Order: sequence, then structure tokens, then C-alpha cells
Amino acid sequence: MGLSKNAEKKIHRKIKRCQFLIEREINLKFSDAPTECIIVCNAGLSTGLQQEMLLEEILQCGKANVEDILFPAGKSYCFLRFGSPQQSRTVYESMNGVATLGQDGCVLLLSYCVGFPENAIESVKDVCPPGLLLIPDFVDEKFEIELLESVDWGEMDNSLKHRRVKHFGYEFLYGTNNVDRTKPLHRKIPSICDQLWVKLKELHPELEWHVPEQMTVNRYEPGQGIPPHVDTHSAFHEPIVSLSLGSDIVMDFRNNEGRSLNVNLPRRSLLLMTGESRLGWTHAITPRKTDTIRSKNGLSIRKRELRISFTFRKLKDSPCRCQFHFLCDTYQQETKDRTDQIEENAAQLELENVHRVYNEIAKHFSETRHSPWPRIASFLESLRPGSVLLDIGCGNGKYLGLNTNVIGLGCDRSDGLLKVCTERGFNVVQCDCLALPFKSGCADACICIAVIHHLASLERRKQAIEEMCRVLRAGGRALIYVWAKNQEANAKKSSYLRQNKQNNKISRGVQLETVPTSVEHSMEGNTGLPIHTNRTQFQHQDVLVPWKLRDVERQEKETKVTFLRYYHVFEEPELSGLCREIVGISVEESYYDQGNWCVIFRKE
Repeated sequence: MGLSKNAEKKIHRKIKRCQFLIEREINLKFSDAPTECIIVCNAGLSTGLQQEMLLEEILQCGKANVEDILFPAGKSYCFLRFGSPQQSRTVYESMNGVATLGQDGCVLLLSYCVGFPENAIESVKDVCPPGLLLIPDFVDEKFEIELLESVDWGEMDNSLKHRRVKHFGYEFLYGTNNVDRTKPLHRKIPSICDQLWVKLKELHPELEWHVPEQMTVNRYEPGQGIPPHVDTHSAFHEPIVSLSLGSDIVMDFRNNEGRSLNVNLPRRSLLLMTGESRLGWTHAITPRKTDTIRSKNGLSIRKRELRISFTFRKLKDSPCRCQFHFLCDTYQQETKDRTDQIEENAAQLELENVHRVYNEIAKHFSETRHSPWPRIASFLESLRPGSVLLDIGCGNGKYLGLNTNVIGLGCDRSDGLLKVCTERGFNVVQCDCLALPFKSGCADACICIAVIHHLASLERRKQAIEEMCRVLRAGGRALIYVWAKNQEANAKKSSYLRQNKQNNKISRGVQLETVPTSVEHSMEGNTGLPIHTNRTQFQHQDVLVPWKLRDVERQEKETKVTFLRYYHVFEEPELSGLCREIVGISVEESYYDQGNWCVIFRKE
């Protein structure tokens, strides 16, 4: 190895540590004696190692045929298989602790192993995604020359960052992987290409083939490529057809499960992407100057040369109904439309049954909110002097003045409640809790008491918590209270239920003829939501809760106006689960307090 004794010992200790970590992850048996297989313990796809780089280094070691190579997705190790233990030993002794292909130039740490792990990904073999058809030697050399001469590269056309392209029929728009049907090009597909469709139909009459209306010609110099993509599902019929001219190339395919396949496209071959290979896999050409290929003697490196590809597409204008939703534009657009409609309905519901209601009842509501809750007060009193506190949905500001040693700032949507706050001398601003007008990382603490349960969709509730996280500094803490669906959690009635006179009479042994158990007794207008009977147990999560206000204009004590407030009442794990979904949040405590589910979280 050419290493000193101390260096060898140091390398050996590092390899042992790597082996320990790898053994915890996969079922792999290491060997002290040479075997046909080697594992590179500290370099793989996750460290940026490319198989071409590794093979080029191995070829410099002498006669050692690499028969197989495995690069597990997202891992910092990879595997090599040689023709014999002697070849493996040659590479091991030449590269272990010497080759600087590790991350940031670190030396590679190698170890012999017994075979490859059973769950390793496919090696570089002639394996194709389902539905992919490759026809070698589809055209001869003479016709190849004629096709290449049909494209005039002297004409002004698109020049992309990584290659030159020309479009025929329609311009292919790379931002959307689609075309603009209203802007056909004067330059049509050369008539010489018609011979391709005649031959293709003869070879594969079973294919549903349409004469293409669009052609893209790509010119790849060695080292150039194209990023992973899928041609828009709803825009083009199957198959997508690509003819490789001038040079061989390796095309990379990847599906949503992380499975990766490298397909060798020989010069003058025709590639047809149908079915799953067309709809469920992205395809790409990695920008590099060499490719790994398989030959009779194992794996080797092939230098790239100038390659011209002709890609043909038939336009389509109908929705896609495939099962590959993660790449399907139709499915994603319809999902977005449904989401947008849900959000629009949620915003309208909040406007009518939250914001307008609180403006109407602001004064009366404030008169009923005066005593701070002990556990909220305890949270506020735990803040260090000089801390910046944001009270999101501050209402009448009853918590803003509780700890005079902190800098308190409140915000709310209600004009009426903010007016109460200003009359009390509090610093408040008007805003929506979904878009706080504060700088990121400006607050040491946040409280959000009885606010998030007024948001009418899951995404809006999550967005409100994300906004709280955003305005907190690293290490800052937040306290959230929301109404609980179960008002008798921990075998204890909430104060909300205890205010029901019928319940109180029952608890004193007074029997009544009827006791309200079904709390949502009717539906309200276009909302379709049940109206809750106050001071009773909730039966549904999304309800309208009445607030009765005396009609002051009539000055009649018996006459009251009823306003309906929207609530989403929470199940036990719902709030803490929502917080845990958000990156950068650590839930410190989750508890039940007087009919509320409560969470304290810290921003990491």
C-alpha cells in the first residue's frame, strides 16, 4: 500500500468503524482474505462519487476486470465484483487508503466482502423500464448521413446552456415540456423521416402509432446532457420516439421509488417509450464525457462523441388517466383545482362565520374574557426579562400585560377587538395569522390561544403554525390552545360543560325528562355544517357554534341576535401531530386543559 505502519493502523481503524455502521444497516459479511467482491466503505452516490470516476481509477491498477458495480441510491458506499480474488487484491492494494475519490478528496476505504447484499439495486446491465423498446441498427450508415444532412445547423435556432437544439412542426417548450398549439412553425418535419414510420409499422404493427407532428433535434457535444424530465402526459400520444445518430449514449431512467436504470442507446438505434417507461419514469442524460458499458470482459469506460438525436412526438389534447400520479400533469392540475376550491370555500367560511362575527360581538366577547388561564400565565411568566412576545389572535389583549418584563406585541383580524386593545394601551397590529407582518426570527416566544380552531382547512391550520415557527428565533418557544372535541377528557368535565344548567341539575340528582345528547341539531345555509347546542358535548369536528347577543337597538331584554362561529374542534393527537409534520419544530409538551388541547413547541 505504500503506507507507514501508523498510517496503516489508522486506515484499519477507520475501516472497522465503517464496517460496524454498514453491518447495522444491511446484511453483509466482510472478509479479511481476498474475495471477488470489494465494498468501498466511505464513498457512493450520496458523496458524489460517479461510477465512471471509480472505473477510470481501477483501470490504472493493471489487469482487473470489473464484472459488476453497484451504487445503492442515497448511500455512502458502493460495491465492485471482479473476475477473481487475485484481481480484487490488485485493486485493493493499489487503492485502499490511497485513491482520493472520497468526499472532499478523502482517501477511499476498501474492504473485502462475501457477495453483494440481497437488497442491493440493479447493476449496470441491459435492463429496461417496463414498456421501453429499443431497436438496434434501425437505420444504416447511408441513411444516417442523409438524416443528419437534412438538418441545417447554420440556421439561427435555440442554443441551450448544455446543448444546441432545433424544432420542427412546433417548438418544444422546456419550461413545461409541452408545445404551444397556437404557434405552429413554418419549418416542418423533413420528408425523409417518412421512411422511418413505414419501417416501424412493418417491424411493430402492434403499436398504436401516429405520424408525428413535432420533432426536436438535439446536438450533444461530449460532456453535455439533459436533466431528468418526463414529456407532459396530456400533451403527447404514445410512444415518444428517439433516434440516436452519430454516437452511442447511456440514458438514465428513474422512477418514484428511487429505482434507477441505465440504458445503453447504440448509435443508429431507435428508442420507443410506451406505457410505464413513458409515464412513470423520468429520463435524462448525465453530463459527462464517458459512460460505463458492459462488454464480454465486464465493465469498461466508453468515451462519448458528438451525438445527434431525433425525437418525435404526436400531439394530443385530452386528459391523462394514468396511474403514475407523481408525474401526471392532469392529476396534479385536478388536485390543485380541488385544493384551490377547498381553500376558497374555507376563506369564505372564515370571512362570514369568524371575522364578521367577531367584529359584531367584539364588545360583548371582551366582557366575557378577563381572567387569564393559569397554565398560560405560567408559560408567560417563564419568559426571560426583555423577551419579545407575539400574541397571535390576541383578542382583547388579556395576556399582553400579564408579564410586564417582556416586550409584548399583539395581532388580530377583528377591528372591534383591536380597538379594545388600543384603549387598554397595548401595542397591536391588524393582520391575518396566515401571513404575519413580522420578520423571520424576531420573537422569543409566541402564544396563539383559541385561534387555529377557527381555520377551516387542514392546510390553513398547518400554515398558521408554520408562520409561528417562521417568526420565532432558533430556540424560541410557542404555546397553542385549541378547543377539544372531547370536553370530558381525563374523566373531568370542562368548564364549558359545567355551565350547562341541565348538566348541573343532573349532577345534583335532579332528573329531567330530556337531556340534550345530540348537539348538532340542524344545518346552516350553504355551509352544510351542523349547528352546535351550547354547553354540550361535541359530536362532529366541524361545527357552527352560536353566540347570542342582545339586540341593543330594540332594547328588549328578551330579544337576542344569534351569530354562528365556525369551529374545527380537535381530536386528542391532532394538534401535536400537526406540529410534528412541520420541519424545524420540536414538540416539548402536549396536554389537556379545561376543554382545550394544548401544545408547547420549540423551534430548532
